[in-house]
Amino acid sequence: MTNELKITIVQTDLAWENREQNRLDLTRQIRNISEEVDLIILPEMFTSGFTMQPKKVSETMTGKTIEWLTELAKKKNAAISGSIVIEENQKYYNRLLFVYPNGELKTYDKRHTFTLAGENKLYTAGSEKLIVDYKGWKICPMVCYDLRFPVWSRNTENYDLLFYVANWPKPRIEAWHTLLKARAIENMSYCVGVNRIGTDNNNYEYTGNSIAFDALGVQISKIQPYENTIEVITLSKKELVRTRDKFKFLEDRDAFRID
Repeated sequence: MTNELKITIVQTDLAWENREQNRLDLTRQIRNISEEVDLIILPEMFTSGFTMQPKKVSETMTGKTIEWLTELAKKKNAAISGSIVIEENQKYYNRLLFVYPNGELKTYDKRHTFTLAGENKLYTAGSEKLIVDYKGWKICPMVCYDLRFPVWSRNTENYDLLFYVANWPKPRIEAWHTLLKARAIENMSYCVGVNRIGTDNNNYEYTGNSIAFDALGVQISKIQPYENTIEVITLSKKELVRTRDKFKFLEDRDAFRID
């Protein structure tokens, strides 16, 4: 087990529906990570932006981006995670990928498709929560709109890190900050949100505001809005366990069932 987990937030602009350009841009950014890290987190739909034209940008699970992620994870000796558009069995998914340094791959299909943008009509919602075991840490990855649904992210698995990859626009950025902090506090977990910047072809503006909180809701990141940048944050398992042992809030959590 690793006591410290070094995660890297990649807050970046995205070229609209341009997979190759986004892979090139992200390759340059990731190469600029000068220290050894354990996990690199990219935004939602990092090869395309939040598009409602999945046919134009979709890939398969043997496509170019999967190959690129696998090679990059091996080169950096770090896990890499983010979501892309996947076509499978004639259906489209907003699929989060978690690629281990050895090339092993875990996936999570966004459970809550964004009705306001019509995502629910074009993409198939997932039904399975993913808990990743990595270096002695239990990690729960989710996608954007999932953040608004606390029951789905409830920490019944004793995970240590909850993170969301997103294309969360400027008009609702206050909700982004507030909900991430709430998820950290109620789940007694580190909680990280990785959001894009820039303006997409639908004229939606994104300010980033990527952020990380500890299990008591204290902000532990320094990344600024609008910056095209990366930030490395060190999480401490020892500190997390100490906090949980002291307050024991998770022992009083309610039992529930998701239908």
